[in-house]
Amino acid sequence: MASQTIVDALLLGVLEGLTEFIPVSSTGHILLAGHFLGFESTGKAFEVLIQLGAILAILSVYFARLWSILVSLPSDRSTQYFVGGILLAFLPAAIIGYLAHDFIKTVLFETPALICTTLVLGGIVLLWVDRWALNPRYDDITKYPWKVYLGIGLFQCLAMIPGTSRSGSTIVGALLLGTDKRSAAEFSFFLAMPTMVGAFALDLFKNRDILTAADLPIIATGFAAAFVVAVFVVRGLLNFVSKRGYALFGWWRIAVGLAGFAALAAWG
Repeated sequence: MASQTIVDALLLGVLEGLTEFIPVSSTGHILLAGHFLGFESTGKAFEVLIQLGAILAILSVYFARLWSILVSLPSDRSTQYFVGGILLAFLPAAIIGYLAHDFIKTVLFETPALICTTLVLGGIVLLWVDRWALNPRYDDITKYPWKVYLGIGLFQCLAMIPGTSRSGSTIVGALLLGTDKRSAAEFSFFLAMPTMVGAFALDLFKNRDILTAADLPIIATGFAAAFVVAVFVVRGLLNFVSKRGYALFGWWRIAVGLAGFAALAAWG
C-alpha cells in the first residue's frame, strides 16, 4: 500500500468530518477530491464507511441526551413520540436507498459533472431559503407534527444524488415545513444517526466479498480523521447557524461546484 494512499485517506477523512453536518455535501466533496487525487476505493466503500466516524462524533457530543432518551423511552410518551418521529423520517431514505443502492454507487457516484451541478444548484437553493422571510412555527425537535417528520424524511431522499447533501436536504426541507434554523440543524443531527448507520451497514454488506485486509488501514485512517474533525463541527454548528444562517454554505457550494467544473474542463 502506497504511503500516498494513506495520506489521501487522511485528507479525505478530514474533509468528511468537516463537511458531513454542514449543508455542502460531504459525499460530493469526497468524490470530487478523490477524482482529482486519483483515489480509488474498493467498491466505492471508503466514501460511505468513514461516515461512521462522523456518527460517533454525534454520539460523543450528544451522549448525555441520547442516554436520557434511552432511559425514558419505555415509559415516557413524549420520548416515544420523538423517537417515532425520527424513525418515520428515516423510513423513506431506507427504502429508496436499499432499492437504488447499486445505481447510486455505479452511476451517480461516477459522474463528477453531476456532482458539480448539484453543488451549484443546492447552493442557489440555500441562498434563496436563507434570504426568504420564513415564519417558523416549530422550534422543538421533539414536538414536530408527524407530517413535518415525514416531510423532512422525503426531502432527505434527494441526497441520494451526490452533491445534493443529506444535511442540506433535511435542513431546507425542515425550514420550508415551518421549523426555525437551529432546530432544523439539530434534527438533521438526530436523523443522521439511523440514516448513516443504515448506509454503513448496507454498504458493508454489499461489499463484504470484495473488501480485503488491505483496505482496513485506509478506511481506519479516514474513519479516525472524520471523527476528530466532526466533533468540533457538531459542537459549533448550531450556534453558528442560529446567528448567521446558511448563506455562507450556499456560497461555499457554488464556489466548489464552479471550481470542479473548471478542473474537469482543464484535466478531465
